[in-house]
Amino acid sequence: MRNETRIRVQVWDGWVRLTHWLIVGLLGLSWWTAETGRMDLHMTSGYAILALLLFRAGWGVVGSDTARFSRFLRSPLAALSHLRHLFRRAPDTELGHNAAGGWMVLALLAVLLLQAVSGLFADDLILTRGPLAAHAPAAVSDWMTFLHIRNFNVILALAALHVLVVGLYALVKGQDLVRPMLTGSKWLPAPLAATAPRIAPPLRGALLLALAVAAVWLIAGLG
Repeated sequence: MRNETRIRVQVWDGWVRLTHWLIVGLLGLSWWTAETGRMDLHMTSGYAILALLLFRAGWGVVGSDTARFSRFLRSPLAALSHLRHLFRRAPDTELGHNAAGGWMVLALLAVLLLQAVSGLFADDLILTRGPLAAHAPAAVSDWMTFLHIRNFNVILALAALHVLVVGLYALVKGQDLVRPMLTGSKWLPAPLAATAPRIAPPLRGALLLALAVAAVWLIAGLG
């Protein structure tokens, strides 16, 4: 097989990478603070996660090409077709998320958003109450508290599946999906490099994040 010229291409902007790794770290912090009873810090961590999720949702509409939902969400059939070749060794030719990975991103964002929103309504009836708990019927707050506790197990299961698949890509397919999420770049075949994704201006991301933080600050003030 002839060698194919590969060119370094930026596929992930700094905002996508920063959001990804901050949420990973904050999830660990949220778990630790809940386990050790540091609930003030737990709520702060939750607010930070919510702000990042709101930002990521907005960035999925107005962000860089590879961040946009319209670019990486394909049909479920396309995702299943991609998974059929999961154990086939092949070079990485994706500019962003593959067909299956796009749905995993959406699932993770959905359960994380459910966790953050349910926490706003949660009330442990002892010391900690979400800022919206007092503004909702007791039955709603009780249900949201239940969801907040149980949904974390769903997050752990999806996160474990995500890590497992990333490991399979490295060991079986020979594709390193972690490095690009750290550096932002991939080495791709020259023809693909010619269609490099458009990277959104960093200032747009800063403004969107400021809006997300402001929204969460206003919500937190309702408590």
